[in-house]
Amino acid sequence: MKKILGLGNALVDIMTILKSDDFLNEVGLPKGSMQLVDAGISNEVYKKTEGLKKTIASGGSAANTIYGIAKLGAGAGYIGKINKEDELGKFFENDMESAGVDTHLIHSTTPTGKAIALVSPDAERTFATYLGAAVELTGEELDPGIFGKYDIFLLEGYLVYNEELVMKAVEVAKEKNMMIAIDMASYNVVEDKKDFLEKIIKNYVDIVFANEEEAKAFTGLEPEDALHKIAEEVTISVVKIGENGSMIKYDGKVYKVPAIKVNPVDTTGAGDFYAAGFLFGLTKGFSMDKCGAIGSYLAGKVTETIGAKPDKNVWEEIKKLY
Repeated sequence: MKKILGLGNALVDIMTILKSDDFLNEVGLPKGSMQLVDAGISNEVYKKTEGLKKTIASGGSAANTIYGIAKLGAGAGYIGKINKEDELGKFFENDMESAGVDTHLIHSTTPTGKAIALVSPDAERTFATYLGAAVELTGEELDPGIFGKYDIFLLEGYLVYNEELVMKAVEVAKEKNMMIAIDMASYNVVEDKKDFLEKIIKNYVDIVFANEEEAKAFTGLEPEDALHKIAEEVTISVVKIGENGSMIKYDGKVYKVPAIKVNPVDTTGAGDFYAAGFLFGLTKGFSMDKCGAIGSYLAGKVTETIGAKPDKNVWEEIKKLY
């Protein structure tokens, strides 16, 4: 079975349930976006949420996906940067390793990053993200020998702000003959770094995951047209369209995969775990529609729980299904 290596911002997610969207206006965060903030703003937002219901989990987009792949039973590794001496850093490492992930974590004296995820009453989430140690990761710290142990490389879309790191990573992955996948992460990231994304996708990437907002930000087109446009540059193009499921284009054929019926309470992690299910299916050699079906099932199930991890019973359920 093929093994997958992820590279991303190693963060701890602090899920916070909002009583109304008024809080987002109060702290100046656009609903549904991922905003990078400094330590001061992060601490301010956290302080203002005192008294609200919270959960904690290892996070970061690629970390969630790699966690899911490992829980499904495929070989998975993760590269990121944390402070191994602070509580959040220790929690991150232990949480990933308990799922079966081979961690390749680099140490910093800067505090471990954290993402405060603000969950609206309609289940939409907004992130105030303090990258902390995660943002210090450089291309020079990447060990090509680690890449050589894996077959597929997953690049977190949020990393495109660090162009030096991304370029080194995709160059090493290409040299190791790895299949390269990228999850576009957030529409505002795509808008900010569109030119750079176009460059790396055209020259290095084999698989693109995007939701409809990200796909439109990248191509200017509606979902199906965006799917075809992205597919001009990559081997596998995936556009997720929420409750309407997802579309996959591979080898000139389009696969339409329905979403499963769920009662969503929090959409955090849905895209990350769709990618986990899809990539797991790819390691097993499954057809595109089956890869998409596993992704849809996992994405749907994660929306039924608070936080970016599915309920523990989901892993056995999905193994029985596939």
